[in-house]
Amino acid sequence: MTRQASWQPAADSGISIRWVEANGLTFEVAEAGAGDRLALCLHGFPELHYSWRHQMPLLAQMGYRVWAPNMRGYGGTTRPSYKQDYRLNNLTADVAALIDASGAKEVTLLAHDWGAIVAWQFAIQQVRPLTRLVIMNVPHPLCARRELKHWRQLRKSWYIFFFQLPRLPERWLGKDDAVVISHIFRNSAVNKNRFTREEAELYRTAANQPGALKAMVDYYRALLQTPDLRKIGKGMVQVPTLVIWGEQDLAIDIHCLDGMEQYVPDLTVRRFPNASHWVQQDIPDEVNAALKEWLPG
Repeated sequence: MTRQASWQPAADSGISIRWVEANGLTFEVAEAGAGDRLALCLHGFPELHYSWRHQMPLLAQMGYRVWAPNMRGYGGTTRPSYKQDYRLNNLTADVAALIDASGAKEVTLLAHDWGAIVAWQFAIQQVRPLTRLVIMNVPHPLCARRELKHWRQLRKSWYIFFFQLPRLPERWLGKDDAVVISHIFRNSAVNKNRFTREEAELYRTAANQPGALKAMVDYYRALLQTPDLRKIGKGMVQVPTLVIWGEQDLAIDIHCLDGMEQYVPDLTVRRFPNASHWVQQDIPDEVNAALKEWLPG
């Protein structure tokens, strides 16, 4: 079967696309670098592996083999049909299976948005050993739970509750060939020159594929309608963790950072006032500098 990649990296980028069988699915994986130290990069909603295009060459230069998969339901990765397929237990199992398929001896997990929800869960449950954890613009789940009791965060999370409705969210997101997807990036970014029409078009085109929007929304449905998120006990993260945060985040309040150190003993937080929720794309140079400083070369 011939598979169509959702992104064709430039020949001189050092990035290629490969297909990886893991957890009963086929993942479209952007790859750079080589070696037995894996940097596994997890994207968010409504993104793709493409969102890591600025970080992948740096990580490869630092001696990592970089894998940025399209998560289940996204891009060319297998798109299961049912809401339950997108529950957190399945998403963390995907990460474990990708790590196993890589054969890596050590793993650094980097994650943004929905990928970070999965990464927090993965690290707390210690599904596989991690060397380091990098989280971008998503709070620790217990901090998020606390802040959802306050109007300041609850009002920003309106879309999560809207996404619980049947069919209507997909119709809204898919209107005019999913133009809303392009607008999500371009309207909320701080540095809009980092989100050209051509770059936003890649996300829109992927979201406009049959079944893609339902899969993307089903992440949110399964999150609230299954008990997996609550299975974290005291929520302790036992690996060194870097949290990178764009302060001009329209969806997540800055107070979500408060108290994170009680769950993550070895915590470093880097806040960037000139960045949006899409921090690694909005200010790639600053994010890359923070990664280079914090990660072992």
